[in-house]
Amino acid sequence: MNQRKDSGGTAAPVKARRTAATGHSPSERRDHLVRLAAELFARKGFQATTVREIALEAGILSGSLYHHFDSKETIVDEVLRTFLEDLITRYRAALETQTDPRAVLSEMVRIGFGTLEVHRAAITVMQNDWSYLRSLPGNRFDYLVRAEDEVERIWVEQIRRGQELGQLRPDADPKLTYRMIRDTIWVTVRWFRPDGPLDTAALAEHYVKILFDGLSTGERATRLP
Repeated sequence: MNQRKDSGGTAAPVKARRTAATGHSPSERRDHLVRLAAELFARKGFQATTVREIALEAGILSGSLYHHFDSKETIVDEVLRTFLEDLITRYRAALETQTDPRAVLSEMVRIGFGTLEVHRAAITVMQNDWSYLRSLPGNRFDYLVRAEDEVERIWVEQIRRGQELGQLRPDADPKLTYRMIRDTIWVTVRWFRPDGPLDTAALAEHYVKILFDGLSTGERATRLP
């Protein structure tokens, strides 16, 4: 591939430079940079990814990246906020359109699995870099905890409502149940492949079936064998 040097001596692919130089609006270029950076964060980890690498991936100089973002933290901030705002908005919509707790829980499972493709990079960053981002000085990433608390509250309230209505077994701990559901959904991002035999909708339906019907046949076992 033909390459040329930038003023700092860094070789950047000509094709990438041409891609970055296409006549898109500033907001479109910014969104493009966010997507490129998100993929790098997901692949290499947020800590290991440098501003220079993001710029190289985009085919621009490192200094040009600062015309759009003042830091690497600003980019990951946008990646994570976009994901969490979308997720919580969809959860709230499910609460508004469904009154039956089992139906709400089923829809939230579908919403969770439905984010695996569009927000794959953000979910991966959440999985891998949560503790590091929370350890950074200041309160920039405190919203991660607030979002997590709101999501947990939504799920736990619906599980408790289901128990009160007799839809769900009363001996299941609501918080523990939610956390098991949460981890099952999000860890799927590690092995799910869009070109695999199941899409996210099929995964969600399979999980809903197992969640509510279980694996056992006949009379429910009260204790492990």
